[in-house]
Amino acid sequence: MKIINARLRKSEELYSLTVEDGVFTEIKRQDGSVAFSEGEVDAQGRLLCAPFVEPHIHLDAALTAGEPNWNISGTLFEGIQCWSERKPMLSEEDIRSRALETIELLVNNGVQHIRTHADISDPSLIGLKTLCDIRDVLKDKVRIQVVAFPQDGLLSYPNGLQYMEEALEYGVDVIGGIPHFEYTRELGEQSMKTVIELALKYDRLVDVHCDETDDPNSRFLEVLAYEALANDLGSRVTASHTTAMGSYDNAYCSKLFRLLKKSQINFISCPTESIHLQGRFDSYPKRRGLTRVKELTEAGMNVCFGQDSIYDPWYSLGNGKLLRTLDFGLHICHMMGHKDFSSALDLITDNSARTLNIEKEYGIEVGKPASFIILDGEDDYSVLRKQGEVLMSVHRGKVLMRREPSCITQSISLCDAASSKLTTAS
Repeated sequence: MKIINARLRKSEELYSLTVEDGVFTEIKRQDGSVAFSEGEVDAQGRLLCAPFVEPHIHLDAALTAGEPNWNISGTLFEGIQCWSERKPMLSEEDIRSRALETIELLVNNGVQHIRTHADISDPSLIGLKTLCDIRDVLKDKVRIQVVAFPQDGLLSYPNGLQYMEEALEYGVDVIGGIPHFEYTRELGEQSMKTVIELALKYDRLVDVHCDETDDPNSRFLEVLAYEALANDLGSRVTASHTTAMGSYDNAYCSKLFRLLKKSQINFISCPTESIHLQGRFDSYPKRRGLTRVKELTEAGMNVCFGQDSIYDPWYSLGNGKLLRTLDFGLHICHMMGHKDFSSALDLITDNSARTLNIEKEYGIEVGKPASFIILDGEDDYSVLRKQGEVLMSVHRGKVLMRREPSCITQSISLCDAASSKLTTAS
C-alpha cells in the first residue's frame, strides 16, 4: 500500500507513505502534489494521523438507557441505581450484541484502541468475561483493554476483593477502583492501597474512577498519586474523572499539583458526561463539574478525553464521535486559544496512547505498525472546526473502513443571488 499527497500533523508539507507487511517502511516528503497511480491511496492534501483512542468507556452498559428506568435526576448516583436494576437482565448474548454494535460505531469513527470498564460487582462476572472474550476475538481489527471495575466498591461490596482477584486470574488488563463510593473515607483510602498492591502482584495497569463528585473533601487522588509514586508505577496509573478537583481551593491544589506531577500518573476527563452529571446539587452559581484539564496540561501532565458512555443510565446521548467530545471539552475547559487548537488532536490520540501505555506500537513512524486514519481537513484546527469526517481507517495495513466525503450535489449560491440583487438595485 502507498499513500500519496497526505498531510501529517504539525507540518504544512505533503508526504507519501509506504506500507509493507502491515508496517510503515517509508515516510517521504513530497515536492508538491503528485499524480495518482493505480493501487495508490490519494489523500488529496488531507490529514493522515494516528488513529483515535477511546481511553474510557463502559461497553457492558452501552445502549441500555431507559432499561428498565430512565435516570430522571441526571445524577451519578441515580445512574448507578438504574444500572443495578438493569444488571439482573444481563446475559452473554445481550452484552455481546450491544458491545459489538458500540465497537462498530467507534471503529467507523476512527477509533482503533479502546479501554473499556467492566462492572465486577457481580458474582457471575458475566460482563467482564464477555468483554475479555470480545477483546480476544477482535484483536486483529481493534485493540481493547478491559478494566475490572468494582462499580459498588472494592471493599464495600460483599466479596468485592474476591471478585477482583477472579477477574485478574481470568486475564483482565487493568485494575479499577471507585474510592469515593466506598462506605467510609478509611475504606476509600484502603481501596487505593489495595489496588496498587494488586497491580504489583499481577503486573497490571491501574485506572481508577477517582473523586467523581463535587465534594471538595473527596481527596482520594492524593492517596492514589502517592501510592503510585512510592511504588514507581506512575506512568502505569490513571486517575479518571477527578471532578472534585474543580471544587478544590487553589491553596490545596497548588500543594496537590506538586505530588501529581512528581507521580507521573495520567488523567482522563470525560467532559460531556461530567458536565451533565456534576453540579446537580448546586442551585446558582452551578459548578462546571470537570477536573482542571487546562491547568494539568499547562503543568506538563498527561491528560486525555474519553466519551465514558453511549446511551446508558449515566448519559443518554453519545454517537461514538471523539471529535464531538473534543469539541465540547475544549469549550468547557476554556481551551479555545490558537495554541490549544493547533495541538487539539493530542487529547484523543497521542495523550490517550500514552495513558494506555501503547506508545511502542502507536504513531506515524517508520518501523511502527501501519495504523492510521485520514481525516477531512488539513490540520488539527480545520478538522476540529469542521468536525471533519474520518474518510479512511487502516489497522496494521488492513482497511477497516472507507467513506466518501459528504458533499452537496445541488445548491443555490446565496452570495451570487444577493450580489446580483444589490447590483440591480444600485
